[in-house]
Amino acid sequence: MSAAAPRHIPVLGREAVAMLGLRDGGLYVDATFGAGGYSRAILDAADTRVIGIDRDRSAIAGGFDLVERSNGRLTLVENRFSNLAEVCAAQGAGAVDGVVMDVGVSSMQIDEAGRGFSFRLDGPLDMRMGHDGPTAADIVATASEADLASIIYIFGEERHSRAVARAIAASRHEAPITTTRALAGIVSKVVRSKPGDIHPATRTFQGLRIFVNEELDELHLALAAAERVLKPGGRLVVVSFHSLEDRIVKNFFNERAGSGGGSRHLPEIARSAPAFRILTRRPVIAQDAEVRANPRARSAKLRAAERTDAPALAAAALPAWPSLAAVMRGG
Repeated sequence: MSAAAPRHIPVLGREAVAMLGLRDGGLYVDATFGAGGYSRAILDAADTRVIGIDRDRSAIAGGFDLVERSNGRLTLVENRFSNLAEVCAAQGAGAVDGVVMDVGVSSMQIDEAGRGFSFRLDGPLDMRMGHDGPTAADIVATASEADLASIIYIFGEERHSRAVARAIAASRHEAPITTTRALAGIVSKVVRSKPGDIHPATRTFQGLRIFVNEELDELHLALAAAERVLKPGGRLVVVSFHSLEDRIVKNFFNERAGSGGGSRHLPEIARSAPAFRILTRRPVIAQDAEVRANPRARSAKLRAAERTDAPALAAAALPAWPSLAAVMRGG
């Protein structure tokens, strides 16, 4: 199968697959199928079965050839990875041996101008990973100036978020902002950069993309779902690409492993039995050779943990940041 299949090497792919501890007969979930790099490696490494999930219909369609070559060992499902527990149940999988996630936008999506993810390629201001819900253009047209500033500050970590929001609000009164080039031009007028800095629109585009796709909410929910479906001894491996994602993963593992105790000045409180054992005390990062071959690997961090036999803990409430539904209804 592997000789004829098109090759896609995911960032930290070798390390991620090794962390899964693959075994013959095991069932694994590739929660962010993308171009199929993890799924292909898992299928090649052992006599395994894989459930691949992606919210992007084009990614699922692109994986049909791999499904055919897998001789029934790969099943692809178009869905959000936050729904992985329901996906597994629908596939008759009560519990699985491993889950791998590569969080964030894929290089395929960035490189396709029509998807509207990149300020370097002119295209419609879309940014949706799936094919439903409001676009980035809808958010830019509908959100209040205050909401825009919050979105760009919280999810884009842009310290000039108020100036950017003010410029967007002023520009949309003149004409609709419907293309990536138009938005990048507006942002570039208020966010200055020096030679060698990132593009002025980088953080604004990141913030809108994360918000449009509810990426951080999705990650919170997906981690909790993985906890519910993993067998004792099953492993969860997550590769993230920026500090917001990595912080969520790190905190989740620490909470579920019982790490980071309370204060010595306060009485002890009863703790639930740890649901995970952390395998990566420090995140795994890409080696120099991989970074040279793929600059995107420079920011990647891999964290992994192994499920214990303790019951899954209750999912924590989502953070109180701007929600897509509330912003779209003006609330």
